[in-house]
Amino acid sequence: SKPHRRTARVPTLRSLARPAETIRASAERVRESIAAKLQDLASVEVVDCDSQIGSGALPTRRIPSAGLAIRPAGGKKPSGTALEKLSAAFRNLPVPVVGRLQDGALILDLRCLEDEAAFLAQLLHLVFK
Repeated sequence: SKPHRRTARVPTLRSLARPAETIRASAERVRESIAAKLQDLASVEVVDCDSQIGSGALPTRRIPSAGLAIRPAGGKKPSGTALEKLSAAFRNLPVPVVGRLQDGALILDLRCLEDEAAFLAQLLHLVFK
């Protein structure tokens, strides 16, 4: 059908149509590699989250998603500085990875992640300053 073909061709529609279970499975697959890279610096867990899809007239429209909660080592309430350094390290990758800071963690919503291998390969460049 035409709507199905359009969804396959348009990246935004393809991302919006991904079921949360599929996104969670992707998060499960990449979690261990990220945790191994971060070692003692942070913990990494798979979490349910919401993707904000609206803008303009519907800025708060959300759909269920899944992602990773990355928490700097050092307890339940890490310092803002540790979170900012963690966030900056991901933003400074060759293909920037942008998350949101929430509840003492960097949340990476994986709804738009299509190429897991490329995402994991660039972790070689992850540097904390």
